[in-house]
Amino acid sequence: MLGFLFRRLLALAATLIVASFLIFGALYLAPGRPETFLTQGRSISPETLASIRAQYHLDDPFPIRYWDWITGVVRGDLGQSLVFRQDVASLLAPRVGSTLLLTLYAAVLLVVFGVLVGVVSGLRGGLLDTVALVVTSMGFAVPTFFAALLLMNLFSVQLGWFPVFGSGEGLADRLWHLTLPAIALAIPSGAVVARITRTSIMEEKDSEHVATAIGRGLPRSLVVRRHVLRNALLPVTTIVGVNIAALIAGATVVEKAFALDGLGSALVDAVNQKDFAVVQAIALALVVAFGLVNLAVDVLYAWLDPRFKLGGKRS
Repeated sequence: MLGFLFRRLLALAATLIVASFLIFGALYLAPGRPETFLTQGRSISPETLASIRAQYHLDDPFPIRYWDWITGVVRGDLGQSLVFRQDVASLLAPRVGSTLLLTLYAAVLLVVFGVLVGVVSGLRGGLLDTVALVVTSMGFAVPTFFAALLLMNLFSVQLGWFPVFGSGEGLADRLWHLTLPAIALAIPSGAVVARITRTSIMEEKDSEHVATAIGRGLPRSLVVRRHVLRNALLPVTTIVGVNIAALIAGATVVEKAFALDGLGSALVDAVNQKDFAVVQAIALALVVAFGLVNLAVDVLYAWLDPRFKLGGKRS
């Protein structure tokens, strides 16, 4: 397991290096010049313009600028915001908690309701299965932003059960504020997990080893627990991990819709304002979070099925 984990960490490090290069290169090639934003389009002397470019190292070659940026990131220095003239790390630190709590809240809803609906639908069948298929089909069809507007209108404006905007203060108040955003974020992914879980359960129910166990007279509960659920959870684990990682990117839309002070809303604002340092830092943070979630899924998969090896091969 240690060798497997070491190889996965090396693969994650290589992914982060490539991703950091692409993120920095994409913004380096993006239209628009940082000094134009800094001067707000005003006419300035060539000496002042040269001073601004020297201050932000805008005349340095691309490899040097990338090396300065990536080594600064490793040291915890994410650069200076062009808009707020503030250290990016201190600017983003208060926002990390909102995005992290929102993503975890949505992940719990996704796992609990997605897996539960899929298991019940796959095991029971009949009317419950039909209802689950209809509900998950609707979940597929509803975009996250539209779901956010529907939930906001029904439960906040019409019924007044939840606040419309803001992240709240204190854990209980924050969970109350984040309930509708988390539901809106989890709906499409939860529908996917429920469908995959249902299909996996039904395949395992019809497998030969389950029929053999039933033929030997084993209790149904034991067969379901040992031979159906255990094997069905392997593909479900993968799809749950992928969808939890996707929640991190989807939080951008939800945070903007509910006016939450998270990294997603900060990313949208930074893109609109051409605040390159903030965009680079948030994009890299999202890649790191995505990589860590996938690493956790790989480790969990290897724990559930020790035959799983690096590269998806089985011994």
